[in-house]
Amino acid sequence: MRTRSISTATALAVLFGSAALSVVAAGTASAATAHVTSPGGIVADGPLKRVFVGDGSAGTVAVTDYSGAVLGSVSGITGVSDIAVSDDGATVYAAAPGSHEIVAIDAATLDVKARYAVATDTGPRHVAFTSGKVWFTYGDQWDGDLGSVDPTVDPASGTNPVTMAQFPTEGTSPGLWGQALLDTDPLRPGVLAIGQTGISTDSMAVVDVSSGTPKLTAWYFGDYTLNSGISDIDLAAGGDEVIVNGTDRDAYADGKFSKAGAYPAGQLADVARDGLVAQASGGKILTYRPDATKVLHTYDMGTQRTAGLAWAPDTSRLFALVGTDAANGGYTLKALTDPAMNNPTLTVNAPATATRGKQLTVTGRISASYSLPTGVKLQVTRTDLDSPNGRALPAVTVNADGTYAFSDTPPAGGTVTYKVAYAGDEVHSAVSASDKVAVSRTATSLSLNNNGKVYSYGTDVKFTAHLGTTYKNRTVEIWANPYGGDKPNKLLKTGTVDAGGNISAIVDMTRDTDVTAVFKGDARYAPRTVKSTGYARVKVATAVTKNYKKAAIGSHTYYWFHKSTSPVVTTTMTYYPGRKQRLELEVYYNGTWYATEGSPQYFALGSNGKSAVSLGAPGQSGIKARVRAAYINNSSGDNVNSNTYSDWKYLYFTN
Repeated sequence: MRTRSISTATALAVLFGSAALSVVAAGTASAATAHVTSPGGIVADGPLKRVFVGDGSAGTVAVTDYSGAVLGSVSGITGVSDIAVSDDGATVYAAAPGSHEIVAIDAATLDVKARYAVATDTGPRHVAFTSGKVWFTYGDQWDGDLGSVDPTVDPASGTNPVTMAQFPTEGTSPGLWGQALLDTDPLRPGVLAIGQTGISTDSMAVVDVSSGTPKLTAWYFGDYTLNSGISDIDLAAGGDEVIVNGTDRDAYADGKFSKAGAYPAGQLADVARDGLVAQASGGKILTYRPDATKVLHTYDMGTQRTAGLAWAPDTSRLFALVGTDAANGGYTLKALTDPAMNNPTLTVNAPATATRGKQLTVTGRISASYSLPTGVKLQVTRTDLDSPNGRALPAVTVNADGTYAFSDTPPAGGTVTYKVAYAGDEVHSAVSASDKVAVSRTATSLSLNNNGKVYSYGTDVKFTAHLGTTYKNRTVEIWANPYGGDKPNKLLKTGTVDAGGNISAIVDMTRDTDVTAVFKGDARYAPRTVKSTGYARVKVATAVTKNYKKAAIGSHTYYWFHKSTSPVVTTTMTYYPGRKQRLELEVYYNGTWYATEGSPQYFALGSNGKSAVSLGAPGQSGIKARVRAAYINNSSGDNVNSNTYSDWKYLYFTN
């Protein structure tokens, strides 16, 4: 079973955000998906159909099922930086550089089976499993090396299962200058690829560890003709080649490496047992057949990048850690399906607009990097207001050049979706695509009464909507939206109009109110909305005090005051936060009423809706005056009601 490693820059810490990852033992799969901030290794366990990911910051190794759902995790693995799984899938081995250990974990129960101390203060860093042993790299600049753990050796026996300093020295000067990546091929036990990380060297080696003692097969160092720094290395399945940085294929023979070809540009790769290659390249994940440069399957990850890849041993899935760096949300484990299948590209081109009941034509093209069968048939489905779950149309046969076309007469208006699908074959995965058409609908009439009418405060007003001809939908909604913004738009009534096409709702007119009638349309008639605005006055009244009597003068009743008395006018008005009353004062002279100096004036209402104003004593007799209060929209502090005036109160001053 192969394990994937990534470069030192990203392999030092893994942080899972899901609370489910704190579980210590394996359990039932949760809906949580593994999420990491700094990926540090990913490996798939075929026999158990599980995926393991290390968490360096939390010191855990987490496990998911093949769908990516979190099953559990094991803690206490300080700074875990890489993981590998035994050939039988029973044990997961984790490199713990924080505690300088290799930790053996039961892959089924997640129990820690053993801890193997590694005599170094720089590592272990990367791990791989082959020929019954766990191989690991350790060290830092100028002092990298290779070690191994023999799980069959019991430390209690007195024999140390850990062996250090095993990188072959003969013919490899100057050797490993730092930590190195590892890779194995399950179908070629005993072969170990080693790649020196960083850009200070492009050293790489293949060693034979089948005897338990590493023997050099091939070595490369120093001239940068094959590589320019190594951040990923893979053994090509079944062949004497390595794949470097997900792109370059370098063959090895007679102790040396030579250029053997290249895949299109990439950053990292993983190789399946059957030789399939998965490659991360920018925002895409691509798969290739062995030794091929023609893309087999493409997964578009948009602006996200891939930090780790692992094949399921049966190639039914490809697992990827996809996302951004830790500061921008981290990475999520993706379980990618059909990686061994060629995925076709399918396009659908429908007209942007069309007329209901008239024929339209839809065109498109299906193509694949591996040839499709002759006479491919595509399934067509039309979804519209009459068939919201979709209606199958006759299948369409693809032309020899991959193009296709079909005609249809849409019976329903509105948004019509044409979905075209290919079911797939032995080589190609299923694919589908769709396009939308805005199909015309007939306009209907919709009206709403009472627009512009003004009502006294609190009047119950019936608003009636009238709907014209439609196809099937006879439902109308009536909404009320009072001015002021603190009362949300409210649905007053929804229902089927009567035989005359009418439906009514009552509005309590305490504020100016927008009333809206809504017809949502049907398959043949377009939606329609109409609005009617009703206006509401406030309640306002004035009371005059300090008078010594009331008596008629002409046609008006006057409040009589001594010339030295100041009348008090108390206004009561419907309260609204911040509202003011406007007080108007006029004096009668030579048959005409004149506004006094400074009139009108605005006075704030108390929270009880009242405002008392002392007018002042005129000091003269024979003066006639009148006073009234008013609410003035937008001038009285708000705009939620219509202008309202109280009755005039008449005042007369005597000696």
